[in-house]
Amino acid sequence: MEKLPVVEDYMAKELLTLSPDMDIHEGISFLLDNKISGAPVTTEDFNMVGILSEKDCLRLLARGVDNQIVSGTVADFMTKNVITIPSNMDIYYCAGIFLKNYYRRLPVVDDGKLVGQISRRDLLRAIQEKIQ
Repeated sequence: MEKLPVVEDYMAKELLTLSPDMDIHEGISFLLDNKISGAPVTTEDFNMVGILSEKDCLRLLARGVDNQIVSGTVADFMTKNVITIPSNMDIYYCAGIFLKNYYRRLPVVDDGKLVGQISRRDLLRAIQEKIQ
């Protein structure tokens, strides 16, 4: 019997991450400098604590008053309740999660530690490999 392909087979393992204590303006610069729309937020030992997205960063403008830009830490603005998946999840179940949610990527967490990230594009690559 053929083994079902799992998330670990297609996920990105080298990730750019943010610290929850980082100044939010540094976090925004980090996203812009690296040309990414969001990044996982982890502790020093890679415990996943949230995600900072472009949408989260826009809250600075929404919270500002009288042309004053708000400040704070990444933890103050990040999304804390993040859907995560294990690396041994089969890609078919993972595809179902993407179909039910608006996320473009999902953090992969094993034993509370961030081990990777899988995107919709990664799953497209899996489909392409299966049909070739």
